[in-house]
Amino acid sequence: MQNIKTLVFGPIPLRRLGRSLGINNVPLKTCSYSCVYCQLGKTSHMLVKRQAFYKPEHVLMQVKRKINEIRSKGERIDYITFVPNGEPTLDVNIGKEISLLKLLGFPIAVITNASLLWQSDVRKDLMIADFVSLKVDAISQDLWRRINRPHKDLKLDIIFDGIKKFSETFRGILVSETMLIDDINYESELAEMANFLGSLSKIDKAYITVPTRPPTERWVKPAKEEIINAAFKKFSEKLGSKVEYLIGYEEDTFVSISDAEEDLLSITTVHPMRKEAVVEFLKKANADWKLIEKLLKESKLIELEYEGKKYYMRKPES
Repeated sequence: MQNIKTLVFGPIPLRRLGRSLGINNVPLKTCSYSCVYCQLGKTSHMLVKRQAFYKPEHVLMQVKRKINEIRSKGERIDYITFVPNGEPTLDVNIGKEISLLKLLGFPIAVITNASLLWQSDVRKDLMIADFVSLKVDAISQDLWRRINRPHKDLKLDIIFDGIKKFSETFRGILVSETMLIDDINYESELAEMANFLGSLSKIDKAYITVPTRPPTERWVKPAKEEIINAAFKKFSEKLGSKVEYLIGYEEDTFVSISDAEEDLLSITTVHPMRKEAVVEFLKKANADWKLIEKLLKESKLIELEYEGKKYYMRKPES
């Protein structure tokens, strides 16, 4: 299990949720997928069976502590977001955690790959969230297995059925994200993905996105402009104005709330930071680049490069 200090992190800038306080509610790289574009490396613990990782009361206590620190710094929170370094719905306590956190007065978001929505208990747990983002990267078995690399027990048609059932009853904001990467034949995929999303009872936004941070597999690059535009056209034919691009880098507005080193490591456990963002973070924390040099030397932080930009992320514990 990850260091307890990484359970709650931020606030961080998220392109669709503003200033988000993150909840890292599953152990490091515990997921039902091992996506080729994942910014946190290969999945080390492939699971589909839900488990208890933290006591919900402990999650609430850690969030309350962080909120008090954030308020003391004059910073704002727009959402409390379950956005861990794995799949959040593997946490069997997520429903109770959402219920407890809603009492704090902030909207609750869950960023999920949707692979467990075929389970009725997962749909029930997420029903009380205010915002749910789900993943639809492929419509065919072959491409799904190539891009998302799912757990062997998962079935794509059953997952789609779970997404449809969830869309029929969920009353919060429901969005989809489709990651497009280069050197993939999307010829028949885009129209079929558009048909599927258009068939849902409810969808508020369908985001088209590309990798913006160093991916797990080196061959992964952002899709070319013509593919991105083709996806937008196909999706718009079924969803109209609900389709949006989500292809830019978010703001470099990370802040240190308590201890600069602790905050930097907790954020980069889940959210690799571009060099420019790290520089700005250090400036606001009254720290300098010597901290980064120290963390690199101690092998707590690693430096990566992607599309001509340098990024920093916490080195996964063995």
